[in-house]
Amino acid sequence: MDWEKTNGEQTDVDLNAKQQPEAEGEVAEFDLEPGEELETAAEREAREKREEAERQEKEKKRRLIPAFVTLLAAAIVSITMRILHYKLQTMLIVLVCVLVGFYFVGRILQIMLDRFEIQIHEAQLEEGEVIEKEPSE
Repeated sequence: MDWEKTNGEQTDVDLNAKQQPEAEGEVAEFDLEPGEELETAAEREAREKREEAERQEKEKKRRLIPAFVTLLAAAIVSITMRILHYKLQTMLIVLVCVLVGFYFVGRILQIMLDRFEIQIHEAQLEEGEVIEKEPSE
């Protein structure tokens, strides 16, 4: 095969595609991915409201974390102490200490998850700002 002949055919096709002038009234796209469109103000507001509602739902679910961690730990400790035949008074003292300790563990876990969510949200906002500023150059 002739290398110049095959490359020449491909180059001609590429040049023809690039040389076609844009029709009048067409807006040049700013290197958008296939299927990606510019977002209108109404769509952006709707998206932001939807994202805020999702964040609030996640926050409501995260409020339950300390309670679930505490109750799970208390159930495990109670069953273990019952099997090992602890005295009632000792069992109650240990159980109260476990409840308080694991409540704080669950609360710390909740705070960490909240901070991670804030960091992710800030990163998405910064990424979104960069994308929005590129077309205005």
